Amino acid sequence: MVEDDYDSEFRYASRPLASLQGFDTEGRVVYVGTFSKTLFPALRLGYLVVPPGLTEAFRAARAAADRHSPTLEQMVLADFLDQGHFARHVRRMRVPYGERQKVLLAAARDHLGGRLELAPSSAGMHLVGWLGEGEDDHAAAARAAEAGIDRHPLSRFWPSRPGRAPAGVCGVWDSGDQAGVERLASVL
Repeated sequence: MVEDDYDSEFRYASRPLASLQGFDTEGRVVYVGTFSKTLFPALRLGYLVVPPGLTEAFRAARAAADRHSPTLEQMVLADFLDQGHFARHVRRMRVPYGERQKVLLAAARDHLGGRLELAPSSAGMHLVGWLGEGEDDHAAAARAAEAGIDRHPLSRFWPSRPGRAPAGVCGVWDSGDQAGVERLASVL
């Protein structure tokens, strides 16, 4: 099993949940994380926590894919973590990210009028919304792209097509910026 945990630190209603990998006594969970979401995208550093029985296979795959990791960035990040800066950053950012989600939800209620139904999320930096009945997420994503909005149809990630099409909403929304939601409303 692969546990992709790229933003669980940003939990708004309670403390972060324990990972599945932490409960794994059989060595069956590969835990995947990244600092690109929690710190900044250009950092491009991720990590794996691999069961001991798979360590050599993953080490060989890594060596075949890329000869080296960015050493300087890893050293700086290690110091950043050791000195407690990452934990402080996460605690500090929970408040503005939670507020941005509230602003986004309010803007969606005001401007999307049922064309995209969003519900609050207790964690993360993204929301999944549901398009109106009969709306095709591929067509909606194409219209959004024409308007300069980067959206991808999420139905391709479902094994069978759901009754209503899902749409992802993510990114950093500035507290006072309603323009993105208004543009999205115009294409939906």
